[in-house]
Amino acid sequence: MTKKKINIAVTGLNAIDSPGPGIAVIRSLREAVSFDVRIIGLAYESLEPGIYMHDLIDKTYQIPYPSAGAESLISRIEYIHEKEKLDVIIPNFDAELLPFIKLEKRLKDMGIHLFLPTEEQFNERQKINLPDFGKKYHIKVPHSKAVYSPAEIPGLVNEFNYPVVVKGKYYDADIAHTQEQVQAYFNKILNKWGLPIIIQQFVKGTEYNATGLGDGKGNTIAAVPMRKQYITDKGKAWGGISIDDEEILKMTDHFVSSTKWRGGFELELIKDFTNTFYLLEINPRMPAWIYLSVGVGQNIPEALTKLALGEKVEPYQHYAVGKMFIRYSYDMIVDVEEFHRISTMGEI
Repeated sequence: MTKKKINIAVTGLNAIDSPGPGIAVIRSLREAVSFDVRIIGLAYESLEPGIYMHDLIDKTYQIPYPSAGAESLISRIEYIHEKEKLDVIIPNFDAELLPFIKLEKRLKDMGIHLFLPTEEQFNERQKINLPDFGKKYHIKVPHSKAVYSPAEIPGLVNEFNYPVVVKGKYYDADIAHTQEQVQAYFNKILNKWGLPIIIQQFVKGTEYNATGLGDGKGNTIAAVPMRKQYITDKGKAWGGISIDDEEILKMTDHFVSSTKWRGGFELELIKDFTNTFYLLEINPRMPAWIYLSVGVGQNIPEALTKLALGEKVEPYQHYAVGKMFIRYSYDMIVDVEEFHRISTMGEI
């Protein structure tokens, strides 16, 4: 029987040392068993490596940065939709999710489907709101505080013990052992992501992650926990192993059922010396290591696509334990004409 073909647009093509999830999502979609895909890449920069991975991506278009505004984005998507007849868009960057969430109804009226958290869900799990989130849903989180001015830094010693983690509102995290380091990291992250800067109490322990998928009604469709095996200097998992941990799975189910989470997500966790788990962050989209979910038997991007299209999806019941992912980098040779084409024409 011939499988139906779905046209899916995917962002996050920056497969660099701090990779976006896009390429992993695309690889997962290419291995979907319930449909075939035509993949449309959506890029922000002309040097995003995914643009040139023609074995994975059929066509790529440049789109405006989220800061350009919703009208600029929808105008560009209308142009792409006219040419590609998009069925689904899967955004993969935190900073672009809110504009897509706000445009979800207009896109659906065009025949384009998304499966994203609600605006309320997106906002309440923001780093700035995580302490309140933890209290509301009875989840342990390290003490944290949003800082809006360098003048607040000296007073942090009244609330925190060094070291502390200095975080941007979307990305970046550095461990600071002194007030001077907090100041330096504050300025670095401020220039990149703006205010506020989040100060979080450092918890020493072993890092874990869980990725999954909620159906928006309180049901966990998929859940895969892993332990980080190798972490880069940017704090990114360069290797990890799927594990069987009942406490992480319980926490994941509790998160999904209590928030009625809609869409993909990643929970960043740490287990301290007392074997207590703390929730460090909730990423409101699939992580860059999402291809591990396919490797253990739960194709989360495939299931998310079906939910976006309004299809019934049965929850995954099992996953393979002891499967590892190991990330690697390699050099592609591309024609400079392709670079010029995406830079000048905005499509390739």
